[in-house]
Amino acid sequence: MRYLAIIAYDGTAYCGFQKQLTGPSIQQELERAIRLISGEETTVIGAGRTDSGVHATGQVVAFDLEWPHGPKTLWLALNANLPADIAAVRLSETKEDFHPRFDAIKRTYNYYIYNEPVRSPLYRRTSWHVSQQLDIGRMNLAASAIVGEHDFATFGRPPQGNNSVRQVFQAEWNRNESLLIFTIEANAFLYRMVRSLVGCLKAVGEGTWTVERFIAALNARDRDRAAQTAPPHALFLTSVIYE
Repeated sequence: MRYLAIIAYDGTAYCGFQKQLTGPSIQQELERAIRLISGEETTVIGAGRTDSGVHATGQVVAFDLEWPHGPKTLWLALNANLPADIAAVRLSETKEDFHPRFDAIKRTYNYYIYNEPVRSPLYRRTSWHVSQQLDIGRMNLAASAIVGEHDFATFGRPPQGNNSVRQVFQAEWNRNESLLIFTIEANAFLYRMVRSLVGCLKAVGEGTWTVERFIAALNARDRDRAAQTAPPHALFLTSVIYE
């Protein structure tokens, strides 16, 4: 039986979603918990290979398991054996050929900037503290330029040397009191693409870049034209959409 689960996690202590030789991963912890409750070895496949320090509220995973007690019991048992910084939000049976990465048609990420002169201890693990006041209007003007189909080679590299063209459906900033929240939805993303975009849009917001420079960087398709990449700890994978 193949199961689908929605996973949330605080990525602070992990080297990313995918198993690594360099440290603990989300995939490793999920597979360990499944092994503890079932005695079976299984491979957990994720929709997004989030990087070290990146969080999720809507990561989608799938795994195969012979489990005779029903999905609700599996869901509760899985959560009972996961560490406190990982949780299965939902779990259900799914079709045998479902693949969380290849079947996805849209993915959404959020990036959080804490925009105040003094840092917040409460947001330090989940937002990027930027003390200079940012112009969200200019940031949104620049962000609107990436909506549609573009070559995003300036902002990241594709997996396994594939092309760097992606389709962005939404890219906008919103303010919630001290937080600036960037929402971006696309069919897929390049490696570090969201963080690189945020770094460039932050430069627009603080006035060190013009909107025209941002658009020129996009059109250049040159990784060296990007600003400093934003840190990983403020990035969240929030949802994955399927047909």
